[in-house]
Amino acid sequence: MKRDLSGQGPSIFFRRALLPDGWANKVRILVRSGQIEDVQIGVEAERTDERHDCGLPGVPNLHSHAFQRAMAGLAERSGATTDDFWTWRDLMYRSLDRLTPDMLRAIAALAYVEMLESGFTRVGEFHYVHHDPHGRAYDDLGEMSGAIAAAAAQSGIGLTLLPVLYSHGGFGAQAPNRGQRRFITDLDGYERLLVAAERVVRDLPDALVSIAPHSLRAVSPEQLSALPQIARDRQIHIHIAEQVKEVDACLAWSGQRPVEWLLGHVPVDHRWCLVHATHLTANEMHALVQSGATVGLCPITEANLGDGLFPVEAYQAAGGSFGIGSDSNVLIDASEELRLLEYGQRLSRHGRNILAGGSARSTGRSIFDAAVAGGGNALGVASGLRIGAAADIISLNEKHVSLAGKTNESLIDAFIFAGGKAAIDCVWRYGDKLVENGRHRLRHQIACFYIKTLEKLFN
Repeated sequence: MKRDLSGQGPSIFFRRALLPDGWANKVRILVRSGQIEDVQIGVEAERTDERHDCGLPGVPNLHSHAFQRAMAGLAERSGATTDDFWTWRDLMYRSLDRLTPDMLRAIAALAYVEMLESGFTRVGEFHYVHHDPHGRAYDDLGEMSGAIAAAAAQSGIGLTLLPVLYSHGGFGAQAPNRGQRRFITDLDGYERLLVAAERVVRDLPDALVSIAPHSLRAVSPEQLSALPQIARDRQIHIHIAEQVKEVDACLAWSGQRPVEWLLGHVPVDHRWCLVHATHLTANEMHALVQSGATVGLCPITEANLGDGLFPVEAYQAAGGSFGIGSDSNVLIDASEELRLLEYGQRLSRHGRNILAGGSARSTGRSIFDAAVAGGGNALGVASGLRIGAAADIISLNEKHVSLAGKTNESLIDAFIFAGGKAAIDCVWRYGDKLVENGRHRLRHQIACFYIKTLEKLFN
C-alpha cells in the first residue's frame, strides 16, 4: 500500500504490537504525512485497515559504509602474512580505484534494499569517499553524497548522512597515504561538504545531516576541538578503539588510550556515538556511560575483521546506551547483528542469556529495545511505535515455522534467535510499505543494476 501523498496514510491493525510501554493486543496505528498520528490499543479492526499479525518498530542502522557492500566475499582468502583489519583495509582502499558516483549509487541502493528487507528502516551512512579516483574534488562537492541520497530515495530508507572529516594518515597528524586520497579534506573543505550534503538530502523525507570525524588517527586535536561548535545540535559519530594496534598507537602518541583521550579532551555528551569502542578499560567504560554517549556496535563486521568483543554485559549493567550497525555490509541482517551480539558474549562468558538484563527476562526483547532506543538517539530521531515518530514499522508473519505457537516475549526471541529476516512479512518506512512478503518492491530492478555495476567495477 503506497502512502497517499495528500498526507493521509494507511491505518494498520496488528493482533499484537511492541509499543514503548510493552506488548499490546489489538493495536491500530494511524499514519499521516509519514508519521504515526495515533496508536489505538484494545480496539477492533476497521473495514479499511490493513491487517497483520505482529508489529515491531523498525530498527535504526547507526553505522554503514554502503560502498563496501561490493567487497563482500572478496577478502576471505588468506595472504602471505597473517591477515587482520589492516590487510583488509588495504584491499578496501584498492577497491575504490574505479568507483564512480553512478557505481556508488547502484551499490548503496542494493545495500539499502537489503537493510529494509531485514528490518533496518533508517541508516546512518558514515560517508568518506568524497573525491574522484585521483583524489581531486569534483566540481560539485556533493557529487558522491548525492549518490548516497539518490540511493536512499530509490530504496526508500530513512537517511542520516554523516559526511566524514578525514585529514591525516595516523596519530599526530601524519601525512595520508595514497589509498586515502579520495577521503582527504581540511576543516574549511569539510564545512563546504556539509553545506553540499544539506543540499542533496533536502528533498528526502526526514533526512538529517550530522558530523563524523573519522577517528583520532585521521583528525587533529585542533580539528576535534572545533567540531562541536560546527555540529551545534547535530549528532557526532567517530570510530574509536576498534583495534589493539590502534590503542597501542594512541598510547605511543599521547600516553593515553583512545577513549580515555577523547573523554579527557572533548566535551562528549548525548550527541556522540562512539563506533566500536571495542578495547576500553573499566574506568573508560564508566566514564563513557556518564557522558550519555551511545556506543555503535557492529557484531558481524567486528567478527569478520577480528576486532574483538565489546564488554556489553558490564556496559549494559552500568546503564550504557548502545545501538547496532551493519558497518562493512559483508552481510546485512538486523536480526543477525542482534543474535551475534548475544552469542559473542555467550562464547566469551561461557554462559547463556548474558544480555537479558535480569532474572527471567527475555534476551531478545532486552537487546531489541536497546538497539531501537540507542540507534534512534545516535541518528537524531524519535524511535519506536509512538505518536509523532516516523511510521517505520516491521510486521512479523506468525505463521512462519519459527514463530509458530509463540507469543509476545517468546515471539521476539524466536524472531532474533531462530527465524531471522525470513520471518519478516512487511516493512513500512515513513508510512510507505516498501517490503511485502519479505521482498522489497524494487528488488529485481535494483539487483540487476547492481550486478551490471559490479561487472564493470571488477572487470
